[in-house]
Amino acid sequence: MGIKTFGEVDRRSLEQLERCMQAGDAELGVLCADHHPGYSQPIGGGIAYEGYVSPSGVGYDIGCGNKAVRTDLPAAEVDVPTVMREITRRISFGLGVPAQERVDHPVLEEIRTAEFEAQRKLARLAEEQLGTVGSGNHFVNLFEDEEGLVWVGVHFGSRGFGHKTASGFLALAQGLEFGERAREGAMDSPPVLFEVGSEVGEAYVAAMELAGEYAYAGRDVVVAKVLEILGAEATHEVHNHHNFAWREEHFGRTYWVIRKGCTPAEPGQEGFVGGSMGDESVILEGIESAEAEESLRSTVHGAGRVMSRSQAAGRSRMVRVLACPVRDCEFHLDARRSTDGRCPEHGKPLRKARRLQQVKPGVVDWPAVQERLRRQGIVLVGGGADEAPEVYKRLPDVLAAHAGSMRVQHTLRPLGVAMAGRDVYDPYKD
Repeated sequence: MGIKTFGEVDRRSLEQLERCMQAGDAELGVLCADHHPGYSQPIGGGIAYEGYVSPSGVGYDIGCGNKAVRTDLPAAEVDVPTVMREITRRISFGLGVPAQERVDHPVLEEIRTAEFEAQRKLARLAEEQLGTVGSGNHFVNLFEDEEGLVWVGVHFGSRGFGHKTASGFLALAQGLEFGERAREGAMDSPPVLFEVGSEVGEAYVAAMELAGEYAYAGRDVVVAKVLEILGAEATHEVHNHHNFAWREEHFGRTYWVIRKGCTPAEPGQEGFVGGSMGDESVILEGIESAEAEESLRSTVHGAGRVMSRSQAAGRSRMVRVLACPVRDCEFHLDARRSTDGRCPEHGKPLRKARRLQQVKPGVVDWPAVQERLRRQGIVLVGGGADEAPEVYKRLPDVLAAHAGSMRVQHTLRPLGVAMAGRDVYDPYKD
């Protein structure tokens, strides 16, 4: 069994990768430098199977990926706070939320007539969420490159459509009907494997590819909307994904390569890799080398977590409140003790809402993080302690571990970061 590892190796992640490879008689695997434990297959891990595809390996967010475009707009001409406010006004962030501006796209008709018929029932959900971003580490960012030009960068996947597709196949693997609730396995569960050529295996590949198309369409829609807000044109585009199964040739043999949080990096292939909200991001390019071959021509998809969300942000519970409707305003009253009121800062009538109430503190001082980003000149809208810069490795360190298989083309400095707010509850972040 050959596993190529990069960076400091996390023992649990390595054991997860070994378990998945043993279950599918795989001989080739990779742990990229941003790896950390995932559900069954580690994040940042890739496996080459000859006879299997793995829905647990691809994960719930099928086709999750990154898109970045360089614009013709100088950063010095952009009112970043105003643009970020408009982005969050016109683009929906959060778990299960519908798009604020509905769009039509050819992928929606493909879903209505999907080869795997069960996906057709998800057409309405797909239509409602096309062009929404979700929560967790998903973002819409503005950057400045070395020449002072603005880049738009986004990171998210196939939303509820992809999640329900993945959940449906995990249910089928347990002998249930597609759409029935599958029993959730433990983090270190063996992988779910479908034989290539089997009825369920072929159905999964078709459904996965359609979810991947939907994820690409969503990123295209969001980037186009940001370009419209900026009044800018795109002069270069980089678009890649990292939760998928690819049919590839390695060492003279053909495999299904399952990458989870792991980016393809063929020689000459570009990729957009985001750092944390306070760190630089990069445009990189795969190169031809022995190291690239050993790594299944794969590289990082981000910086990689160093602590859990609960460790960073503490533990919280959802409570009912009366809250100010102004985005990012923290003022609220306990709904059990008050029936109405107004925000003292904005004067807006309070509305019924649900908020996460901390019951155990985390290690991250979120107000201090917000102030630090402000001093760096980064306009942050949303986010939370579980996505703070200290929760991640430094991207330059992670990239240095892969220097033998890729080169950095552009370094992008963050100007504005938009994410779902910290009160968004999402059991399937990442």
